[in-house]
Amino acid sequence: MHPAVERSSRPWSHSPSRCAFRVREGWRHVALPGAALWALCVMLPVPEMLAQDVSVDFRNNCQSCHTIGGGRLTGPDLKDVARRKERSWLIQFIQDPKSMIDAGDPYAQELVKASRGVVMPSLQGMTRLRAEALLDLIQAESQLSRSQFAGTQVSDRPFTPEDVEWGRRVFVGSLPLKNGGPACMSCHTVQGFTFFGGGTLAPDLTTVLERYQGRKTLSAWLSAPQTPTMSSLYTRAPLHSDEVLAIVAYFQSTLARNPDDISPARLNFILVGLAGTLLIMGLLDVVWGKRFRTVRRDLVRKKRLEIAHE
Repeated sequence: MHPAVERSSRPWSHSPSRCAFRVREGWRHVALPGAALWALCVMLPVPEMLAQDVSVDFRNNCQSCHTIGGGRLTGPDLKDVARRKERSWLIQFIQDPKSMIDAGDPYAQELVKASRGVVMPSLQGMTRLRAEALLDLIQAESQLSRSQFAGTQVSDRPFTPEDVEWGRRVFVGSLPLKNGGPACMSCHTVQGFTFFGGGTLAPDLTTVLERYQGRKTLSAWLSAPQTPTMSSLYTRAPLHSDEVLAIVAYFQSTLARNPDDISPARLNFILVGLAGTLLIMGLLDVVWGKRFRTVRRDLVRKKRLEIAHE
């Protein structure tokens, strides 16, 4: 119970109007009926109500770049991180990593170098209390024989042509995702996979496997994507593990393509659009042209008759 709310000495009753609590407002006490208590509980800033479950917080915001005992991904393995750096430093870094990097903190600079220049993003609404909760979780998980955040288990077997084709179908959307998420092609494209190409809302993924330094890191990111758009789409409809593996197989096959080549997809789109415009204009001329000429012919004939009678 929130410290500002005290239970009264009056016993509970089945009648909401007889259930009273006392709310401390300075030095005064105000009795509230039980029906109003529920509204009060919703409105009061009770930490237990407002605090997001810390394991969900880690899964949604940290798991795509970090493991706890599963090795490095984009960022370092966080197992026993409190032994590598003092807690106060870690709390400050979690709250605002960029400012510490920009300030030239030596350890923060080492982290960026080890991550090949990838800077840890600042999480929205990251407070000291939330950072401390994450550190407590990491410490507790570090003491387990295997943490639930040890990372996605990714097979290291060679990909087969069947894996690549499955991944292509998932990317294009001809094979619906098991949890109902949208196809990758809705926002992304890769070089040379369809006549018109894919979406242009998000980056070209031709060499994404190279950018994420291998299948393990990319698989972890696909399992819990962190960009605002993808997070909103896939948090409730996550990719299945075998779908992740298939997509990674497809991206491995696209590495041979050059994303810097001028894609014919946009040129195809422009040419088809131009041809369609000309076709429509031609049809309009056929449909409306005779009508215009007929109207002009009648007007000219009428005018000639008027002139002849004069």
